[in-house]
Amino acid sequence: MPTTKITVNDNGSLKIEGEFEIVDKNGQPYGLGGRTLVSLCRCGMSKNKPFCDGSHKGHFEHNAVAFDLPPKKV
Repeated sequence: MPTTKITVNDNGSLKIEGEFEIVDKNGQPYGLGGRTLVSLCRCGMSKNKPFCDGSHKGHFEHNAVAFDLPPKKV
């Protein structure tokens, strides 16, 4: 089974690696040109949203430390 890995980077993007598809709100896929690694913007400053262009450097702070979510509500 293919694996997709999402890494939350300190002070930056979400790095997605593996086999994946990214679609817009209408379900239309972005053309990824065969890439198996992309970075998505978390700061909102990229001129290439939803993809990261590095605009966050020096303007976005977040220490990415894993934690457990509370149990899912039923």
